[in-house]
Amino acid sequence: MKRLLPILLFTLPTFLLAQLKSPSEFLGYELGTQFTRHHQVVDYYQYLAQAEPNRMKLMEYGKTNERRPLLLAYLSTEANMNNLEEIRAEHLKNVDGSGSPSKVIVWLSYNVHGNESVSTEASMQTIYDLLTSKKDYLENTVVIMDPCINPDGRDRYVNWYNQYKNTPFNVDPNSKEHHEGWWSGRSNHYMFDLNRDWAWLTQVESQQRLKQFNKWLPHVHVDFHEQGVDNPYYFAPAAEPFHEVITDFQREFQETVGKNHAKYFDANGWFYFTKEVFDLLYPSYGDTYPTYNGGIGMTYEQGGSGRAGLGIITSIGDTLTLKDRIAHHYTTGISTVEVASKNVDRLNSEFKKFYQQKNFKQQSYILNGNADKLEALANLLDKHEIEYGTGSNTSYKGFRYDTSKSGTLRGTDKSLVVSTDQKKGTLVKVLFEPNAKLSDSVTYDITAWSLPYAYGLDAVATDGTVQQNTYQATNETYGVTSPDSYAYLTDWNSIKDAKFLAELLKHKIRVRYAQKPFKADGINYKRGSLIIIGADNKHIDGFSTILDEASKKFSKSLTPTSTGFVESGKDFGSSSVEVLQELKIAVLSGEPTSTLRFGEIWHFFEQQLNYPITVLDESYFGRVNLSEYDILILPDGWGYRSFLSEKVTDKIKDWVSQGGKLIAMGGAIDGLAKQKGFGIKEKEQKKDTTVNLQAFDASERDYIKSAITGAIFKTTVDSTNPLAYGYEDSYFTLKLGDRSYNYLDGGNAVYLAEGQNIPVSGFAGSEAKKKISETLIFGTERMGRGQVIYMIDNPLFRGFWENGKLFFANALFMVN
Repeated sequence: MKRLLPILLFTLPTFLLAQLKSPSEFLGYELGTQFTRHHQVVDYYQYLAQAEPNRMKLMEYGKTNERRPLLLAYLSTEANMNNLEEIRAEHLKNVDGSGSPSKVIVWLSYNVHGNESVSTEASMQTIYDLLTSKKDYLENTVVIMDPCINPDGRDRYVNWYNQYKNTPFNVDPNSKEHHEGWWSGRSNHYMFDLNRDWAWLTQVESQQRLKQFNKWLPHVHVDFHEQGVDNPYYFAPAAEPFHEVITDFQREFQETVGKNHAKYFDANGWFYFTKEVFDLLYPSYGDTYPTYNGGIGMTYEQGGSGRAGLGIITSIGDTLTLKDRIAHHYTTGISTVEVASKNVDRLNSEFKKFYQQKNFKQQSYILNGNADKLEALANLLDKHEIEYGTGSNTSYKGFRYDTSKSGTLRGTDKSLVVSTDQKKGTLVKVLFEPNAKLSDSVTYDITAWSLPYAYGLDAVATDGTVQQNTYQATNETYGVTSPDSYAYLTDWNSIKDAKFLAELLKHKIRVRYAQKPFKADGINYKRGSLIIIGADNKHIDGFSTILDEASKKFSKSLTPTSTGFVESGKDFGSSSVEVLQELKIAVLSGEPTSTLRFGEIWHFFEQQLNYPITVLDESYFGRVNLSEYDILILPDGWGYRSFLSEKVTDKIKDWVSQGGKLIAMGGAIDGLAKQKGFGIKEKEQKKDTTVNLQAFDASERDYIKSAITGAIFKTTVDSTNPLAYGYEDSYFTLKLGDRSYNYLDGGNAVYLAEGQNIPVSGFAGSEAKKKISETLIFGTERMGRGQVIYMIDNPLFRGFWENGKLFFANALFMVN
């Protein structure tokens, strides 16, 4: 454990220890009549820990981007708490089959979406009753509670609601208090959806939480949510598709839990539904990730979310109050602990079975490729406590990811080898398998995520385990080894290279890049290679020191050369060797854009590239002098057709023509395609005049013919285009829909060529596949002295599509 909050018993009067205060008594208002700010929630949990030090411990496991504490509360009987570490250790022995645990671990996670704020309120009543009226459930149970996974988002919503609500609150759905603005409280500080980050760990909240989760691997994990105001309560069992690795017992126990909840809901006359909408496939949810680690992972959904406030009239004329919502989440939370406490032996025996050797068809994954990408993948595996090793100089036979058929891959001692024959073997299969098996094509999220594709690595999946060597980090020496050299040369083929470049540009160091391949001192360099010339930087004090420190910081090898005269290609003084200048970059925010897509860009600049960016909101965009910026980014979104008025469009076109660079992504392209002067055009579809007579009930199934639910496609790359520097002749793109555009007259950097409209992984409907055939993915268009860059697919999706990030860096630095 990282740090237990101080238990100051001597500061509490004796009478406070005699009777524990309820949340309402402690807060000074009846629970459900106000939204509780995060610091007040923290105060209540601290109070409980101080008042009940023998039965509860409180741990601060980290902080958010906005410096709010992240907490875990551990509670059980006094005897169990005195042996908490022994209970944990005995439970984890079951992973290797040697344990004999007699307790069950239940983990309850609240408020992962900030404006789904009822669950944190419910958590306070839940923990109070577990310490008082429901304490018998703790005799054989350890309950771990995270009262608020997303404090930044929660306080954003609560503060907004307290600012705009009527007094008394207004149940009219049209009232302002039921309509959050663009910057809603759902996401975290960087506008990421933390419920889709369990596997990818791009956010600080996820990274810190998983360290503690891996210490416990609970038997049962519940993720509390809210949905639309008019929806009844949802609880397990989940909907199809279930991933094939989910065991019969995990399915069966969801049914057991659901029936117990139904008993209480029936008694109260509350409405609910099960087995619909919320499936168990995508691995990065708060229900699936624990499931793939041996637990019973479940999502509970209460109607309400950011619209409901303290009370709202539903579409059928009922009034839904915060008190109602608290009661429902409280009931399922207590019911979950009850069921677990009554099934200790079964949960322990089945947890042990889960970790027995699995007979997966594909058992080892061997990966080759760029050293930086292999290192990035290894870093992710470390966070998940997934074991890996290195290969050897031999051929590995199995399923080839690049060809989607059987073949061989030549290994080396640099190859990364990941096997399912380990503790996290099931998770390995889920994250690495080429194509997840779908029992139902109607899913709640993307259907493809395979890490070899996401990281841009050449891989093979073998039918058996292979011998692997112990992984050892490289001992390569970095830094400036010849400070008097004419120039320093380095490659350009990963996002780490872009970070290195960004670091130099922030220090005003002038860097050049090669537009043509060249050979110097017997070494071949590709397009995009960086050239740092001493004479360019003689005005920089401490030039060699800055370069040396940057090289070491980013593990970047620099090759010194004594001359600018190359053996083949263009000399360093050629016009084909351009100078990279420090850039001033702006990104649009506000109503035209998606908060999630904006957040991916914001996070990329501040937490990955570490390069400054200016955020321009659409509300005052018309007053901004664009000439102050070199680059303008328009994130994906749905409101561009109204935002891009003739006046705004002319302003942007004039700026581009004068030398600006516009990066348009996703829905922003939809808006530009309707405007004159832009070469991008939507692909026209042939109209089908056939009358389709189908049953009314078939309509839900029929729509998926035109859907692409997050599928991976192999595309063709023109690596001579600056937008594609550092890539080979193919790229695996993640498509999130059937948006399709014709090829440009020139500048088609990445595209679906003939026959490439069949996904290599994931689901795409028959009509959608026709629509995207022979269409653009990424491209560039010259406009006057400037450039327009089109990104139809998202290279930064959820921060985990690692192999797309260099395209975005190229758009910033290489396209000129």
